[in-house]
Amino acid sequence: MTSAFIAAACVLLASCTSDHYTYSSFHCNLYIDNRTHQDPTLASVMNPMSPGVFCIIRYLPNRNAYSFTSNQGQNSISNFDAKDTERKNGTRIGMNNGLIVGYANLSDDGSGYHFYAFDVQCPICFNYNAIPMRSFPLILNSNGIATCNNCRRQFNLNTGGNCINNTGQMTTYRATTGGPLGVLFIN
Repeated sequence: MTSAFIAAACVLLASCTSDHYTYSSFHCNLYIDNRTHQDPTLASVMNPMSPGVFCIIRYLPNRNAYSFTSNQGQNSISNFDAKDTERKNGTRIGMNNGLIVGYANLSDDGSGYHFYAFDVQCPICFNYNAIPMRSFPLILNSNGIATCNNCRRQFNLNTGGNCINNTGQMTTYRATTGGPLGVLFIN
């Protein structure tokens, strides 16, 4: 009995590691159906044949629409349809109205490029529980580097959002895409 208890305790202690979870515990549950929106900016980042192209998704409350801004210079606005309004998608775009999505061009593991969804807020400076909430959005360049103007950290989206000039990791969400004119789901 004692040896079984000791063996079980050893197994439990060995399973405890300092690894942190890959994905955020904050769930967006954002669902965008690009079959109905037909948005070219969003379609460009949902295409597995165009890795390295990323898009910032925001909600425009005065228009009840999505704003899509690509790191390659594309911009577009797509009005909410009835399903977007029903799902309350305006409240599901990251921690503070912003997500970055796209295929990374340095993450091919033999099965294809990895599709990522990151929060647009700096993971070091932004505090979701702060009152009042202050925004620290990352600025995206054409090479897939996101920079915080406050702490000056730079994050490489093409390698999974790791910090390239200091420590830290971008807030990452689980994401799936059905292709350029398919469904984008982030949770």
